[in-house]
Amino acid sequence: MTTDYHQPVMLAECIDGLALKPNGIYVDVTFGGGGHSRAILDELGPGARLLAFDQDPDARANAAALNDPRLTFIAANFRNLKRYLRLYGVKQVDGILADLGISSHQIDTPERGFSTRFEADLDMRMNQQGDLTARQVVNTYPEADLHRILGMYGELTNARTAANAITSARANQPLNTINDLKEALKRCAPRGKENKYFAQVFQALRIEVNDELKVLEEFLEQVPDLLAPNGRLVVMSYHSLEDRLVKNFINKGKFSGEVEKDLFGNEIKPLHGVTRKPIEATPDEITRNPRARSAKLRIAEKAEDGGKRKE
Repeated sequence: MTTDYHQPVMLAECIDGLALKPNGIYVDVTFGGGGHSRAILDELGPGARLLAFDQDPDARANAAALNDPRLTFIAANFRNLKRYLRLYGVKQVDGILADLGISSHQIDTPERGFSTRFEADLDMRMNQQGDLTARQVVNTYPEADLHRILGMYGELTNARTAANAITSARANQPLNTINDLKEALKRCAPRGKENKYFAQVFQALRIEVNDELKVLEEFLEQVPDLLAPNGRLVVMSYHSLEDRLVKNFINKGKFSGEVEKDLFGNEIKPLHGVTRKPIEATPDEITRNPRARSAKLRIAEKAEDGGKRKE
Protein backbone atom coordinates (compact mmCIF):
# COMPACT_ATOMS: atom_id res chain seq x y z
CA MET A 1 0.00 0.00 0.00
CA THR A 2 1.43 3.39 -0.93
CA THR A 3 1.92 5.70 2.02
CA ASP A 4 1.54 8.88 -0.04
CA TYR A 5 -1.80 7.96 -1.63
CA HIS A 6 -3.72 9.95 0.96
CA GLN A 7 -2.86 11.40 4.34
CA PRO A 8 -5.87 10.78 6.60
CA VAL A 9 -7.25 13.87 8.31
CA MET A 10 -8.03 13.71 12.06
CA LEU A 11 -7.25 10.00 12.06
CA ALA A 12 -7.22 9.58 15.85
CA GLU A 13 -10.47 11.55 16.21
CA CYS A 14 -12.18 9.37 13.59
CA ILE A 15 -11.10 6.14 15.28
CA ASP A 16 -12.12 7.42 18.72
CA GLY A 17 -15.48 8.51 17.30
CA LEU A 18 -16.29 4.98 16.14
CA ALA A 19 -16.02 3.68 19.74
CA LEU A 20 -14.72 0.40 18.34
CA LYS A 21 -15.77 -2.96 19.77
CA PRO A 22 -13.04 -5.62 19.45
CA ASN A 23 -15.28 -8.09 17.61
CA GLY A 24 -17.61 -5.63 15.90
CA ILE A 25 -18.54 -5.17 12.27
CA TYR A 26 -17.53 -1.86 10.66
CA VAL A 27 -17.72 -0.13 7.30
CA ASP A 28 -15.31 2.36 5.72
CA VAL A 29 -17.25 3.74 2.76
CA THR A 30 -14.32 5.78 1.41
CA PHE A 31 -11.34 3.41 1.47
CA GLY A 32 -8.94 5.43 -0.70
CA GLY A 33 -5.39 4.74 0.44
CA GLY A 34 -6.60 2.59 3.31
CA GLY A 35 -5.30 4.81 6.11
CA HIS A 36 -8.52 4.80 8.10
CA SER A 37 -9.17 1.13 7.44
CA ARG A 38 -5.71 0.13 8.58
CA ALA A 39 -6.14 2.11 11.81
CA ILE A 40 -9.53 0.48 12.41
CA LEU A 41 -8.12 -3.01 11.85
CA ASP A 42 -5.29 -2.27 14.29
CA GLU A 43 -7.89 -1.81 17.04
CA LEU A 44 -10.06 -4.83 16.20
CA GLY A 45 -9.81 -8.43 17.34
CA PRO A 46 -9.53 -11.56 15.18
CA GLY A 47 -13.30 -12.08 15.11
CA ALA A 48 -14.07 -8.59 13.78
CA ARG A 49 -15.01 -7.63 10.26
CA LEU A 50 -14.41 -4.52 8.14
CA LEU A 51 -16.10 -3.87 4.80
CA ALA A 52 -14.55 -1.12 2.70
CA PHE A 53 -16.05 0.65 -0.30
CA ASP A 54 -14.33 2.59 -3.07
CA GLN A 55 -15.41 3.12 -6.67
CA ASP A 56 -11.95 4.29 -7.77
CA PRO A 57 -10.00 1.41 -9.39
CA ASP A 58 -6.77 2.89 -8.04
CA ALA A 59 -7.89 2.03 -4.50
CA ARG A 60 -8.13 -1.72 -5.13
CA ALA A 61 -4.36 -2.25 -5.00
CA ASN A 62 -4.23 -0.54 -1.61
CA ALA A 63 -6.82 -2.97 -0.24
CA ALA A 64 -4.85 -5.94 -1.57
CA ALA A 65 -1.70 -4.59 0.08
CA LEU A 66 -3.37 -4.64 3.49
CA ASN A 67 -3.65 -8.44 3.12
CA ASP A 68 -6.01 -8.81 6.09
CA PRO A 69 -8.61 -11.62 6.11
CA ARG A 70 -10.95 -9.44 8.20
CA LEU A 71 -11.18 -6.91 5.34
CA THR A 72 -13.67 -7.20 2.50
CA PHE A 73 -13.09 -4.67 -0.29
CA ILE A 74 -16.13 -3.69 -2.35
CA ALA A 75 -15.47 -1.88 -5.63
CA ALA A 76 -18.66 0.18 -5.64
CA ASN A 77 -20.13 3.58 -4.87
CA PHE A 78 -21.32 3.84 -1.28
CA ARG A 79 -24.73 5.02 -2.46
CA ASN A 80 -25.31 1.26 -2.84
CA LEU A 81 -24.28 0.54 0.75
CA LYS A 82 -27.28 -1.48 1.92
CA ARG A 83 -27.47 -3.61 -1.22
CA TYR A 84 -23.82 -4.69 -1.02
CA LEU A 85 -23.89 -5.32 2.71
CA ARG A 86 -26.83 -7.64 2.20
CA LEU A 87 -24.92 -9.35 -0.60
CA TYR A 88 -22.18 -10.10 1.93
CA GLY A 89 -24.64 -11.28 4.56
CA VAL A 90 -24.48 -8.19 6.76
CA LYS A 91 -27.72 -6.70 8.11
CA GLN A 92 -26.39 -4.36 10.78
CA VAL A 93 -23.01 -2.91 11.68
CA ASP A 94 -21.46 -1.28 14.74
CA GLY A 95 -20.01 1.73 12.95
CA ILE A 96 -19.71 3.50 9.62
CA LEU A 97 -16.95 5.90 8.59
CA ALA A 98 -17.12 8.32 5.64
CA ASP A 99 -14.24 10.62 4.66
CA LEU A 100 -15.90 12.63 1.90
CA GLY A 101 -14.40 14.52 -1.02
CA ILE A 102 -11.40 13.58 -3.09
CA SER A 103 -8.15 11.97 -2.04
CA SER A 104 -4.70 13.49 -2.24
CA HIS A 105 -3.89 10.86 -4.85
CA GLN A 106 -6.76 11.96 -7.09
CA ILE A 107 -5.80 15.62 -6.75
CA ASP A 108 -2.13 14.95 -7.44
CA THR A 109 -2.70 12.72 -10.48
CA PRO A 110 -2.73 15.25 -13.36
CA GLU A 111 -4.61 13.11 -15.88
CA ARG A 112 -7.60 12.80 -13.53
CA GLY A 113 -8.33 16.49 -14.13
CA PHE A 114 -9.20 17.35 -10.53
CA SER A 115 -6.57 20.00 -9.90
CA THR A 116 -6.19 23.50 -11.30
CA ARG A 117 -2.42 23.11 -10.92
CA PHE A 118 -1.98 20.87 -13.96
CA GLU A 119 -2.85 20.92 -17.62
CA ALA A 120 -4.99 17.91 -18.50
CA ASP A 121 -8.30 16.90 -20.01
CA LEU A 122 -11.38 18.03 -18.12
CA ASP A 123 -12.31 14.70 -16.56
CA MET A 124 -13.03 14.74 -12.79
CA ARG A 125 -14.63 11.27 -12.65
CA MET A 126 -14.05 9.49 -9.35
CA ASN A 127 -15.26 6.33 -11.07
CA GLN A 128 -13.29 6.22 -14.30
CA GLN A 129 -15.93 3.95 -15.80
CA GLY A 130 -18.55 6.70 -15.44
CA ASP A 131 -20.06 8.28 -18.52
CA LEU A 132 -20.19 11.96 -17.56
CA THR A 133 -17.02 14.08 -17.56
CA ALA A 134 -16.37 17.71 -16.75
CA ARG A 135 -15.60 18.27 -20.43
CA GLN A 136 -19.12 17.17 -21.34
CA VAL A 137 -20.62 19.43 -18.68
CA VAL A 138 -18.87 22.61 -19.84
CA ASN A 139 -19.41 21.88 -23.53
CA THR A 140 -22.98 20.57 -23.62
CA TYR A 141 -24.93 21.89 -20.64
CA PRO A 142 -27.27 24.82 -21.36
CA GLU A 143 -26.18 28.14 -19.90
CA ALA A 144 -29.00 28.06 -17.34
CA ASP A 145 -27.78 24.71 -16.00
CA LEU A 146 -24.21 25.95 -15.80
CA HIS A 147 -25.46 29.00 -13.90
CA ARG A 148 -27.26 26.75 -11.44
CA ILE A 149 -24.30 24.40 -10.93
CA LEU A 150 -21.73 27.16 -10.47
CA GLY A 151 -23.96 29.07 -8.09
CA MET A 152 -25.25 26.14 -6.05
CA TYR A 153 -22.23 23.84 -5.95
CA GLY A 154 -19.40 26.33 -6.40
CA GLU A 155 -21.09 29.15 -4.48
CA LEU A 156 -19.84 31.68 -7.02
CA THR A 157 -21.25 35.16 -6.54
CA ASN A 158 -20.99 35.81 -10.29
CA ALA A 159 -22.24 32.41 -11.45
CA ARG A 160 -24.40 33.90 -14.21
CA THR A 161 -21.43 35.79 -15.65
CA ALA A 162 -19.24 32.70 -15.46
CA ALA A 163 -21.84 30.54 -17.20
CA ASN A 164 -22.12 33.10 -19.99
CA ALA A 165 -18.33 33.23 -20.34
CA ILE A 166 -18.20 29.44 -20.75
CA THR A 167 -20.95 29.29 -23.37
CA SER A 168 -19.43 32.21 -25.27
CA ALA A 169 -15.99 30.62 -25.32
CA ARG A 170 -17.22 27.18 -26.38
CA ALA A 171 -19.07 28.75 -29.31
CA ASN A 172 -15.66 29.40 -30.86
CA GLN A 173 -13.98 26.13 -29.91
CA PRO A 174 -14.59 23.27 -27.43
CA LEU A 175 -13.23 23.63 -23.91
CA ASN A 176 -11.37 20.33 -23.63
CA THR A 177 -8.64 21.03 -21.09
CA ILE A 178 -8.12 22.68 -17.74
CA ASN A 179 -6.29 25.59 -19.34
CA ASP A 180 -9.11 26.03 -21.87
CA LEU A 181 -11.57 26.48 -19.02
CA LYS A 182 -9.30 28.78 -17.01
CA GLU A 183 -8.73 30.94 -20.09
CA ALA A 184 -12.48 31.21 -20.67
CA LEU A 185 -13.04 32.32 -17.07
CA LYS A 186 -9.97 34.46 -16.41
CA ARG A 187 -11.94 37.72 -16.72
CA CYS A 188 -14.50 36.45 -14.19
CA ALA A 189 -11.99 35.67 -11.45
CA PRO A 190 -11.39 38.39 -8.84
CA ARG A 191 -7.91 39.82 -9.13
CA GLY A 192 -5.56 38.29 -6.59
CA LYS A 193 -8.04 35.50 -5.79
CA GLU A 194 -7.85 33.56 -9.02
CA ASN A 195 -6.78 30.28 -7.41
CA LYS A 196 -9.67 30.29 -4.95
CA TYR A 197 -12.11 31.16 -7.72
CA PHE A 198 -10.97 28.35 -10.00
CA ALA A 199 -11.06 25.95 -7.05
CA GLN A 200 -14.74 26.85 -6.54
CA VAL A 201 -15.44 26.26 -10.23
CA PHE A 202 -13.73 22.87 -10.09
CA GLN A 203 -15.63 21.95 -6.95
CA ALA A 204 -18.90 22.70 -8.72
CA LEU A 205 -18.00 20.61 -11.76
CA ARG A 206 -16.70 17.72 -9.64
CA ILE A 207 -19.90 17.61 -7.60
CA GLU A 208 -22.00 17.57 -10.78
CA VAL A 209 -19.91 14.92 -12.54
CA ASN A 210 -19.97 12.58 -9.55
CA ASP A 211 -23.49 13.45 -8.30
CA GLU A 212 -21.86 13.89 -4.90
CA LEU A 213 -24.63 15.54 -2.91
CA LYS A 214 -27.28 13.09 -4.08
CA VAL A 215 -24.94 10.21 -3.30
CA LEU A 216 -24.41 11.61 0.19
CA GLU A 217 -28.15 11.94 0.78
CA GLU A 218 -28.82 8.39 -0.40
CA PHE A 219 -26.02 7.10 1.82
CA LEU A 220 -27.23 8.92 4.94
CA GLU A 221 -30.79 7.70 4.45
CA GLN A 222 -29.54 4.09 4.60
CA VAL A 223 -27.46 4.54 7.76
CA PRO A 224 -30.21 4.29 10.44
CA ASP A 225 -31.39 0.89 9.24
CA LEU A 226 -27.84 -0.43 9.00
CA LEU A 227 -26.52 0.73 12.36
CA ALA A 228 -27.05 -1.50 15.37
CA PRO A 229 -28.38 0.21 18.53
CA ASN A 230 -25.66 2.54 19.87
CA GLY A 231 -23.78 2.13 16.58
CA ARG A 232 -21.71 5.12 15.48
CA LEU A 233 -21.64 7.20 12.30
CA VAL A 234 -18.47 9.23 11.70
CA VAL A 235 -18.49 11.64 8.75
CA MET A 236 -15.78 14.07 7.69
CA SER A 237 -16.70 16.73 5.15
CA TYR A 238 -14.68 19.42 3.42
CA HIS A 239 -17.18 22.03 2.29
CA SER A 240 -20.34 23.58 3.66
CA LEU A 241 -22.72 21.84 1.26
CA GLU A 242 -21.73 18.39 2.53
CA ASP A 243 -21.53 19.44 6.15
CA ARG A 244 -25.00 21.01 6.06
CA LEU A 245 -26.55 17.76 4.83
CA VAL A 246 -24.77 15.72 7.50
CA LYS A 247 -25.64 18.19 10.26
CA ASN A 248 -29.32 18.35 9.32
CA PHE A 249 -29.67 14.59 9.03
CA ILE A 250 -28.11 14.03 12.44
CA ASN A 251 -30.04 16.81 14.15
CA LYS A 252 -33.40 16.46 12.39
CA GLY A 253 -33.49 13.05 10.75
CA LYS A 254 -33.94 14.75 7.37
CA PHE A 255 -32.21 17.28 5.16
CA SER A 256 -34.52 20.28 5.53
CA GLY A 257 -37.40 21.52 7.63
CA GLU A 258 -38.00 20.98 11.32
CA VAL A 259 -37.55 17.75 13.23
CA GLU A 260 -40.74 15.70 13.52
CA LYS A 261 -42.29 14.94 16.92
CA ASP A 262 -44.68 12.30 18.20
CA LEU A 263 -47.93 13.00 20.07
CA PHE A 264 -46.01 13.40 23.33
CA GLY A 265 -43.56 15.95 21.94
CA ASN A 266 -40.65 13.56 21.67
CA GLU A 267 -38.38 14.20 18.70
CA ILE A 268 -38.43 11.45 16.11
CA LYS A 269 -34.94 11.04 14.72
CA PRO A 270 -32.85 7.90 14.40
CA LEU A 271 -29.51 9.48 15.31
CA HIS A 272 -28.25 11.93 17.88
CA GLY A 273 -25.06 13.93 17.78
CA VAL A 274 -22.27 12.80 20.09
CA THR A 275 -20.72 16.27 19.90
CA ARG A 276 -22.73 19.48 19.69
CA LYS A 277 -20.31 21.12 17.27
CA PRO A 278 -18.14 19.58 14.56
CA ILE A 279 -14.60 18.62 15.50
CA GLU A 280 -11.90 20.52 13.62
CA ALA A 281 -8.23 19.82 13.09
CA THR A 282 -5.63 21.27 15.42
CA PRO A 283 -3.26 24.01 14.20
CA ASP A 284 -0.41 21.49 14.29
CA GLU A 285 -2.24 19.08 12.00
CA ILE A 286 -3.18 21.87 9.60
CA THR A 287 0.51 22.82 9.40
CA ARG A 288 1.41 19.21 8.55
CA ASN A 289 -1.55 18.65 6.23
CA PRO A 290 -3.14 21.84 4.79
CA ARG A 291 -6.11 19.79 3.49
CA ALA A 292 -7.24 19.48 7.11
CA ARG A 293 -8.02 23.20 7.29
CA SER A 294 -11.53 22.86 5.86
CA ALA A 295 -12.41 19.51 7.45
CA LYS A 296 -15.36 19.17 9.81
CA LEU A 297 -15.91 15.91 11.65
CA ARG A 298 -19.36 14.98 12.94
CA ILE A 299 -20.12 11.93 15.07
CA ALA A 300 -23.58 10.48 15.67
CA GLU A 301 -24.97 7.49 17.49
CA LYS A 302 -28.06 5.46 16.76
CA ALA A 303 -30.71 5.72 19.47
CA GLU A 304 -31.65 2.59 21.37
CA ASP A 305 -35.32 3.57 21.37
CA GLY A 306 -35.93 3.39 17.63
CA GLY A 307 -35.44 7.08 17.03
CA LYS A 308 -37.77 8.68 19.59
CA ARG A 309 -35.71 10.82 21.90
CA LYS A 310 -36.91 13.02 24.69
CA GLU A 311 -34.66 16.04 24.58
